[in-house]
Amino acid sequence: QVQLVESGGGLVQAGGSLRLSCAASGAAFRFNTMSWYRQAPEKQRELAASITRGGTTNYADAVKGRFTISRDNDKNTVYLQMNSLKPEDTAVYYCNVDVSSPFYSPSNYWGQGTQVTVSS
Repeated sequence: QVQLVESGGGLVQAGGSLRLSCAASGAAFRFNTMSWYRQAPEKQRELAASITRGGTTNYADAVKGRFTISRDNDKNTVYLQMNSLKPEDTAVYYCNVDVSSPFYSPSNYWGQGTQVTVSS
């Protein structure tokens, strides 16, 4: 099956930077669109950024110009570089991956989440 391992969260002061990583694994799976979602306390989970296998990116308005999503298809890993962090970026960040396989129906997987806390 598919496993997603996230890393890179933590505590940072406003204006600082963090880089999140999410490594996907699973034999006979193709990892298509890879995304980062975030969920702040008492708020709904929302898309922060996504990237297709071909490199097309999409960003939420709230993070445009500050966050950069990228991926390494050889390593099946997606990254989120977060700069100029603000207290309102505080949330649990979740990796999300669309997968396909010649043996299974297309599916969608979530990582376990990594906490990002930005202090003012």
